[in-house]
Amino acid sequence: MSVELVIVIILALVFDFVNGFHDAANAIATTVSTRALSPRNAILLARTMNFLGAIASSAVAYTIGKGVIDISGHPNSMGLVLMALVGAIGWDLITWYWGLPSSSTHALVGGLLGVGLIAIGTDCLVWSGILKILLAMVLSPILGIVVGIIFTSVFYWLFRFAHPAKAHRNFRIAQIGSATCMSFSHGMNDAQNAMGIITLALLAGNHLTEFHVPLWVKIACALAMGAGTSAGGWKIIKTMGQRLVALKPIDGFAAELSSGSVIFGMSMIGAPISTTHVISTSIMGTGAAKSITAVRWNMVRRIVWAWILTIPGAAIIGGGCWWMRTLIEGFFR
Repeated sequence: MSVELVIVIILALVFDFVNGFHDAANAIATTVSTRALSPRNAILLARTMNFLGAIASSAVAYTIGKGVIDISGHPNSMGLVLMALVGAIGWDLITWYWGLPSSSTHALVGGLLGVGLIAIGTDCLVWSGILKILLAMVLSPILGIVVGIIFTSVFYWLFRFAHPAKAHRNFRIAQIGSATCMSFSHGMNDAQNAMGIITLALLAGNHLTEFHVPLWVKIACALAMGAGTSAGGWKIIKTMGQRLVALKPIDGFAAELSSGSVIFGMSMIGAPISTTHVISTSIMGTGAAKSITAVRWNMVRRIVWAWILTIPGAAIIGGGCWWMRTLIEGFFR
């Protein structure tokens, strides 16, 4: 195993770790906001279910590893993967610092596109996979808000005669189940990113004859994401759980169940999506089902701008790093 491949594996695991603490709030923010679970217990639940979800499937890993760019003919494919990871990690850290729930998945896609376009050009683009990713990118937040509105409306109608205190208590308990669903589906989708990158690097280094995710890669990525989840993402927990809309236990349950269902369905068909997008829009749908004024639209606008900028931002960082590396190598020749 070459030194460059080892660096790729380490950086990919770092990316999964960053993904874990950056996106931990996706699964537990509403649960913490409604006091269904303490932050410590919520993170423990999210860490465990993220791990189990990560090893349950590899469909999204295939899309990430084979469906964005084709670098098989490039003489330094390892270097391309490295710079793509740098672009994704760099963008994640920038948005984490500002407390914005951006997409680690789209950051990685942006990093791959940036280095691919700078190093090879448009010939490397895998349009079928890119269109699949873009379609999922557009549809998943729409589904999040629509399903959030539907679930919230149905639950409020079904329990319209329930005693408020009893309903709050029961839905707090139910939120443990919905948070479990959300965390498992988060692991199924987001943990696949690093798996796809590591498998792509193994294939480029002739350690694999065809694209398939080895068991040790699944376990390593699942452990990295679980460790990152344990570290937490407290700034984003505050943004997701408190600044979007004031939540009751029934709202948190509806939002988590909505987002978990959408993410699980997308994961089963191998569509890499942003768990952040889906939980954000599910929370918005939950608020909008009651009143359009329940959503704090100023915060929504900040989040939407972060979404819009993620792919080009990560692409600029990744492509810029590759360009600088090429200049430095040329200087020392």
